[in-house]
Amino acid sequence: MFSQDLIEQLAAELHESEKSRVQVEHFSKRFPGMTIEDGYAISRAWVKHKLSQGRVARGHKIGLTSRAMQQSSQIDEPDYGTLLDDMFFEPGDIPASRFIAPRVEVELAFILKRKLEGASISVEQVLDATDYVQPAIEIIDARIEQFDRHSKAMRKVYDTISDNAANAGIILGGRKVPPREVDLPWVGAILRQNGVVEETGLAAGVQGHPAVGVAWLAMKLAPWGECLEAGEVVLAGSFTRPAIAKKGDTFDADYGPLGRFEFRFA
Repeated sequence: MFSQDLIEQLAAELHESEKSRVQVEHFSKRFPGMTIEDGYAISRAWVKHKLSQGRVARGHKIGLTSRAMQQSSQIDEPDYGTLLDDMFFEPGDIPASRFIAPRVEVELAFILKRKLEGASISVEQVLDATDYVQPAIEIIDARIEQFDRHSKAMRKVYDTISDNAANAGIILGGRKVPPREVDLPWVGAILRQNGVVEETGLAAGVQGHPAVGVAWLAMKLAPWGECLEAGEVVLAGSFTRPAIAKKGDTFDADYGPLGRFEFRFA
């Protein structure tokens, strides 16, 4: 595994990249022995630095939840990152200057009313611990180049994990519904970009049921002595492909019975 000095150095590079909006080269190329554990160590060091500067953790995001994305990344499980207070936006204008290469994904957010912890968590326990579920858009970004500037090779999952699982923003909108009031796998959404239907999907695309990823995350945090706390927001994973966003783009997220909201990169 990477030394603590190297972990801190790479976390600092990510922090500077976010501020300068200049991407860094793949860590996995520069350090070929990099592992998933190294990626999470870098991500945790970066988040710890942000917390020391006054940011507040408000939850987690789960990524790489679809089978196709896992196969393309050559892994057999999702990844996760931390949601911080300055990542939350209301529907409406989103400051494009906050991002480097933003893309948007259609998701459901679980807002917890009780702690979820332990090495064995079921979907039913997730539903019991959830106050409500709400439509959400995740804004993902790339502080590490998606494609290497020289070889054009795509970044590896280790890079994405170290980059806080590509997490950059979250927009909550639509209706807040108790988790058993709707058949969650059948929740659908239509994402329009500048008036054109760009993506459609069902929440079943997230491992068959969006609560599966929440249970997985609670169990994944257990060995670290961590858990999902009451009041946290958990983004359960995208059930559409990411849509590339640029300044001036207007998006319309239509979740049918769960509501509809718009946002624009201004």
